[in-house]
Amino acid sequence: MASVLIALGGNVGDVRATFRKAIANICGMAQAALLARSSDYSTPPWGEAQQDSFINACIEIDTSLDPHALLFTLHKIESKFGRDRKNEQRWGPRTLDLDLIAYDDVTLNKPELTLPHPRWFERAFVLVPLAEIVPDRVIAGRRVADALAGVSTEGIFRLADLD
Repeated sequence: MASVLIALGGNVGDVRATFRKAIANICGMAQAALLARSSDYSTPPWGEAQQDSFINACIEIDTSLDPHALLFTLHKIESKFGRDRKNEQRWGPRTLDLDLIAYDDVTLNKPELTLPHPRWFERAFVLVPLAEIVPDRVIAGRRVADALAGVSTEGIFRLADLD
């Protein structure tokens, strides 16, 4: 089994309901056990600023799927929730974004998949929820909490828990 970190994001529709359903799909389709789930956070848009704020969260799962099979599964789940990667605007509005942040200590550099995620340590919208669940995890030689200390968290706030 591999310990995997996945970032979730979205700003179209009922994102929090989508997260709940997407996490259930991830666990079912990836034969994964959910080890941890962060709170949901409201975050400013990244890239294209003329859009609604995003909601972001992170999860940690255990899965026996290899990284490529897991990525395929995550893309299939995104599609199920209305994401069209081929026709969307880069960093634009989306119903669901699932990013594979880290897969154990695996390092991969392929056109379709880079592990760990090449920009995980510079994105507060990933680091804030990640630090909530795995602050001491070391990814590519960097501790999550230390990476978080190096970025601005302006405009990011934790959302109240849903019942």
